[in-house]
Amino acid sequence: MRRPWLALFGIVALVELVGVALDSTPAQWLAKPLLAPLLLAYLWDRRRRLDPVALGLVAATAGDVALLVPGRTAFLAGMGCFLVTQVAFLTAFLRRRRPPVAAVAGYLLAWAGGNALLWDALGPLRLPVLGYSLALSLMAAAATGVSRRAAAGGALFLVSDLLIGVGVAGSDFPGRDLLVMTTYAAALLLITTGWVAATAGRPARPPWPAPAAQPAL
Repeated sequence: MRRPWLALFGIVALVELVGVALDSTPAQWLAKPLLAPLLLAYLWDRRRRLDPVALGLVAATAGDVALLVPGRTAFLAGMGCFLVTQVAFLTAFLRRRRPPVAAVAGYLLAWAGGNALLWDALGPLRLPVLGYSLALSLMAAAATGVSRRAAAGGALFLVSDLLIGVGVAGSDFPGRDLLVMTTYAAALLLITTGWVAATAGRPARPPWPAPAAQPAL
């Protein structure tokens, strides 16, 4: 019997967003560490095997916990965990299908532009952010080769972390934290469900047309 993992995810995500909106630390500690595990349970329920996307969700859980702890050390630990998430997702997506060249080029341009805009304000975090954001951008590009849903999730993940980067760079605006969590929760949901739908017993499409068979001599 299929369990209501996605419904539970929706409830927990709502609690997390209310906690962020009310600046309630207990609510965030209660809800945020459950987001990725609920999607991991959904992934296991549908596929019954572990894969790099599952590993990425495990790393995301560790990253979510680390980012609940204040301080630069915890922030860097969280970034390291999410770097594992991005590399794991990227590995899974590339095994499925190579993304369009235009998507890769577009995301690399966005990566270069975003880092150029924030470079002066990031200070000692410049190089960690540069490396992490490259992995994130490549993951988002690779997601376009999986499905439209996964591609939307990859794009929202990029938006969410860009908003975090804006805060780290010293800029802020009302509702930024709430927007970070909204886009992040939606990103995880779309990536996981998109991956499950794309790999549900259907073989991967080739990244380019197969060459025509040569006539026998």
